[in-house]
Amino acid sequence: MQLEKRDYDAIVVGSGPNGLAAAILMQQKGLSVLVIEGKQTIGGGLRSAELTLPGYLHDICSAIHPMAAASPFFETLPLNDHGLEYIYPAIDAAHPFDNGRAAILKRSIEETAGLLGADRQAYLNLMQPLVNDWPSIAPDVLGPLHYPKHPIAMARFGLSALTSATHLAKRFKTPEAKGLFAGMAAHAIEPLTNLATSAIALVLMISAHVKGWPIPKGGSNKIADALASLFISLGGKIETGFYIRSMEQLPSAHAVLFDVTPRQLLDIAGHRFSSIYKWQLQRYRYGMGVFKIDWALDAPIPFAAEACRQAGTIHLGNTFAEIADYERQIWSGKTLGKPFVLLAQPSIFDPSRAPQGKHTAWAYCHVPFGSVTNMTAAVENQVERFAPGFKETILAKHTMNTAQMEEYNPNYIGGDINGGVIDIRQLFTRPALRWSPYKTSAKGIYICSSSTPPGGGVHGMCGYHAAKRALKDVFEIV
Repeated sequence: MQLEKRDYDAIVVGSGPNGLAAAILMQQKGLSVLVIEGKQTIGGGLRSAELTLPGYLHDICSAIHPMAAASPFFETLPLNDHGLEYIYPAIDAAHPFDNGRAAILKRSIEETAGLLGADRQAYLNLMQPLVNDWPSIAPDVLGPLHYPKHPIAMARFGLSALTSATHLAKRFKTPEAKGLFAGMAAHAIEPLTNLATSAIALVLMISAHVKGWPIPKGGSNKIADALASLFISLGGKIETGFYIRSMEQLPSAHAVLFDVTPRQLLDIAGHRFSSIYKWQLQRYRYGMGVFKIDWALDAPIPFAAEACRQAGTIHLGNTFAEIADYERQIWSGKTLGKPFVLLAQPSIFDPSRAPQGKHTAWAYCHVPFGSVTNMTAAVENQVERFAPGFKETILAKHTMNTAQMEEYNPNYIGGDINGGVIDIRQLFTRPALRWSPYKTSAKGIYICSSSTPPGGGVHGMCGYHAAKRALKDVFEIV
């Protein structure tokens, strides 16, 4: 197909993992692609900086990357040739309890199950078939709603994934298994009674058993740097420090893909959309926000449970009931004193993150949408609860409330790092109910952010699927 000459074949607005994935795929197909980033540095949620003290490197948003390792598209890319090196903690995730014990998630499904006591077989019965099926169903799980290539395996996943975490947790008897599952499901950032909250937990746990939960050596920015390096090596171009507020600012192109959420998309291109599509985007729902803390530490966090000292990620929330109650209350707009805390300690495994003998830690809790309540004391008290003496190790700290999160990355509307609620109503129809969720009502304009399937996480699959759609529609490349 012969197209008239434009400045570029395609433009991608936003350089998060989805924007970069979309740009790479289109550049691989022989197109000329420009990536435009509003900030001075690329990466979106994949940025790292010295937020506290000189020599202490902190991940500003994402820190642990199970979905990057499990991404069907990223797996095809030679990112290691472009400087990306993953480090794999001995324990992917740990979940401590008030009694000093901890449930753990490890690469070995047998080891994980074996430490769950009376729930060993229940865990294996749930997870082993899904782990076995994952290589065949991953492209379908991490994509838009369509008829799957392996319908039986996909149905087996769906029967568990589409239930609420509260319902699926009834398979387990022990506090350890229930608590471990609750911590995983809480990544959905919504009440655990919501349908499909089990999907988030299952995908994270499957990813651990198949690929692990790695840490990028040198910071999360290394993933973005590797993606950008690959893109440029293919002939792509990146322009930073150019914030797009209207379509008129863009060079000419046959296709424009936006790595933004519906709110920004409406501001930039809403005048080109049909009234129905605009109405759908206006009704798009954002979810709970996050309050985040980074610490510079004088020593490793002194967790009471030994397993937590060897884990990359620690979920602090005690029992299933306690976590479920917290998430429910936050969803209803209340702020509580004992938050569910997601904590990472990358310097335990990557010495480049801090001066010799020193450490960094990263943590966040969920808060009501747009809340600017200072949760520092509540989060630190929750860490101290499971790691007596933690506060004495703090040298410096840096906090970000929901407003500051959104200022850092405009995609984090109200502090929502998932690009919108991922409940049953928006799981497959994000951002709107359409034959292709990536295609807007305006010719040549697409959305490729985490506000499209499969949603939040550093996997690039939203961008990959959006680029495939644009390649087919505009360039007749399948």
